[in-house]
Amino acid sequence: MPVRDYSAFASRTLDDATIPELPSHYRGKVRDNYDLPDGRRIIIASDRLSAFDRILCVVPFKGQLLTQTARFWFEETADICANHVLDYPDPNVLVCRRLDILPVEIVVRAYLAGTTDTSILKRYKAGQRTMYGMTLPDGMRDHQRLAAPVLTPTSKEFDGGHDEPLTPAEILERGLLTAAQWDELSATALALFARGQKLAEERGLILADTKYEFGVDRDGRIVLADEIHTPDSSRYWRQASYEARFEAGERPDSFDKDFIRSWVAARCDPYKDAIPAIPQDLILGTTATYVEAFETITGRTFVPDLDGATVLERIRARLAPMFQAG
Repeated sequence: MPVRDYSAFASRTLDDATIPELPSHYRGKVRDNYDLPDGRRIIIASDRLSAFDRILCVVPFKGQLLTQTARFWFEETADICANHVLDYPDPNVLVCRRLDILPVEIVVRAYLAGTTDTSILKRYKAGQRTMYGMTLPDGMRDHQRLAAPVLTPTSKEFDGGHDEPLTPAEILERGLLTAAQWDELSATALALFARGQKLAEERGLILADTKYEFGVDRDGRIVLADEIHTPDSSRYWRQASYEARFEAGERPDSFDKDFIRSWVAARCDPYKDAIPAIPQDLILGTTATYVEAFETITGRTFVPDLDGATVLERIRARLAPMFQAG
């Protein structure tokens, strides 16, 4: 059954997805990963919300919502780029092919926006005009549309370090990617973004920017990994109110984790200071925003999976057949 009041589920969150029976556990900022000997990887999406290279809070149903939103987009873009998906044994769980993840994240941006140190808006407001191997004109306003989508790649830090901006020349000079890999990733990222923008527009949304991660499979083929076009990896705005809010100098009506990110950034230096306690109503409002984003993007009604006494118990039961595989 659909749920609209999330206050009763404030404590039904997946903060830690440690399962000792599964091998090769790696805990990322948001996902817990397990590598099986047969080359499969189990990725469990927790409810942790990450920004500024740290965990801010846990949000009820976030892991399920993001996994199912990504599932929709993987299916909608399979004709553009191969992806790592094999199976979904649980709404929070993806079983996929293990890849060698490339050390560069590809961020595509269509608007002057963002709150993190790698965002073009923050750098622009600090006086920078040349960044990521491109030059932006003077006189641009917050959240203004760019002349065309741009690529703003960053380093992919695997051990909790800060992602750093890169230019295409730096990527090649450091040997992070070959020229052929960079050309393929650039073209693929722009094609994926164009598909995302088109479908979002049909749903009354603006896909302002997004992040892609790619890996290489055993055959040397570049494959789309991680997630795609979710509210965690992307910035969505409501199309109907964008122009009026832009003309008024107001922040666009957002469909993503900017909701909490902006609240935190307004109260501290999130890269250095302790994170203030985030109000419960803000956290539950974020759940509602993720639900609305999922339903708007996919055209489907969100039905939370409430099996099991806890989210982790439910996931353990569904992954039990894989314990021997580990």
